[in-house]
Formats: sequence, structure tokens, C-alpha cells
Amino acid sequence: MTPTRQGSIRLFRFAGIDLYLHWSWFLVAVYGISSRAGTYRSMIWPALEYLALFGIVLVHEFGHALACRQVGGQADQIVLWPLGGVAYVAPPPRPGATLWSIAAGPLVNVVLAPFLTFLALMGHASGWRETMPNGYQFITALCYINWGLLIFNLLPIYPLDGGQILQSLLWFVLGRARSLMVTVVIGFIGVAGLIVVALLKHEVWFGILCVFILLNCWSGLMQARVLARIAKLPRRGGFACPECGQAPIIGPLWRCDKCLKPFDTFETHAMCPHCGALFPVTRCPECGRSHPLAEWAGAAPAPRPPWM
Repeated sequence: MTPTRQGSIRLFRFAGIDLYLHWSWFLVAVYGISSRAGTYRSMIWPALEYLALFGIVLVHEFGHALACRQVGGQADQIVLWPLGGVAYVAPPPRPGATLWSIAAGPLVNVVLAPFLTFLALMGHASGWRETMPNGYQFITALCYINWGLLIFNLLPIYPLDGGQILQSLLWFVLGRARSLMVTVVIGFIGVAGLIVVALLKHEVWFGILCVFILLNCWSGLMQARVLARIAKLPRRGGFACPECGQAPIIGPLWRCDKCLKPFDTFETHAMCPHCGALFPVTRCPECGRSHPLAEWAGAAPAPRPPWM
């Protein structure tokens, strides 16, 4: 569904986050630069414009990653590819933390928007169109690119930022599973409209992007169904994850690292009943964090709404 480190080139590491560039980026760069060649008087400018496009995408993705870390989540990888960029973020499974991690990306574009708009307006008023046409076209293009990325990303279509922001807001009211289900349904309707636009405009790359969105909508639907099933499972009283506050599901959901057999760690007090191995920490199946069993016993369970 999304690009991975496989087939990607590691460019650098910043603030503990590794940036990778997928090999397919170079192929599409040739097409993107050549398609803009007629706009400028030199090939240097369309190349700079294409690099600036991904510069904006990059700071957008760093906004996601750094915000995720700010709320205690995990974010250590960004991959740039022809359809944009993907920040691999894992915020704590709370609606507020997820909302901030997602909203921080578009907020970067919001910050850039007035600055780039001011430059474009100043260039127009100063007559840059005649005195420095390449520079004026470059600044104007960056302004339109930033606004276009901001508006498109805020569409309430999953998995675009707007769709994930909508899901985070609904999470406060409907719970995690139902909010994702509602958002995915809206996403299917929205992407259907985008596909119609791509067909009418004969936009090949936009059509490919629509297919990518459609596949992720389907993946989100499958995830929502799994979350809904998990929410209905019986929970063990007296314990709660110190990270997300969820009471553990009753059942053999943990696997021994030594004998590889499943067991219920809360029933056996963190000891494998098959080989006798003891485990200093217990991993939460829902948020993925690990804590000693004593911390699970001391944490207060999160209240469960009636729809969960």
C-alpha cells in the first residue's frame, strides 16, 4: 500500500528520523521536470521546482513525525516517493495524540502559505514577470503547489490528512472502531468522485493516486472491522495498560519467546506455563508498548463507552 525502505536510498538522519528516497522517484522526476520545461527558459528552473515540491512535502512529513514524538509516539522514518511522502508514525492510541500527529503536517503548509503568497504578490507588484520571469514563475509555482497540497490533503477522504483528522475527531464521540468505519465510508464516496475527475481530465498520475487512496480505504475498512471485533472481546479486571489505559483481553494472546507457545500472561503472572520462562515486561496488544506486570496492576483502566 505504501512505500518502504526496500528499494529506497537513505539520504540523511535528522532529529532521530531517517529520510529515504524511493528509486522510482527518479523515473517520475524525469517526467515531471520535462513536462514543465516549456514554462521556463532554462531546464534548471523546472528541476528546482520539482525539488522544491518535495522540499515542501518533506517539511510536511517532518511536521507529522515531530508532533508524533511530542505526544510520546514513535516516528523514525520518512520515505519520499513519486506520489509524495509517507511519515511512519505510531502515536499513542488516543484521539488527542493522533489528532495532533496528523494535524501538524497540514499546519506546516498553513505556516508556509502566507509567506509564499506574500512573495508571489510582491513579485507581481514589482514587475518581476518582465524583469525576472523565471524567478517570478518559480515563486508563483511554489505558492500554488503549497496551497494545492494543503487543500488536497485536507479533503475528508481516508487516508489523506483530512480523513484522518476527521477520524480523530469522531474518535472522541464514537470510539476508535466506529470512527474509522464512518471515515472510511466517507472516503470511498470521496475517492469515487476523484476517480471521475481523473477520468474526465485524462490525468494519468492523478488516477494512479486515486487508486492508491482507494486501496488504503479498503485497508482502513479491514482495520475497522478488526477493531470492532476486538472491542467486543471480554476484558480482564484489575489490570490496565499504563500507556493506553485499556484493560487486557482475556485469552492466550502472548507467545513465549523460548518455547513459542501461546499463553495468557495475566493468568500465569508473566510466566510461561509450558516452559516456566519469566518475562520482566508485558506487551500491550493494542498500543504495542511494554511495561512490567506490576505497572499493569497499578494502572487505572480507561472507562469503556457503551459502544465499545
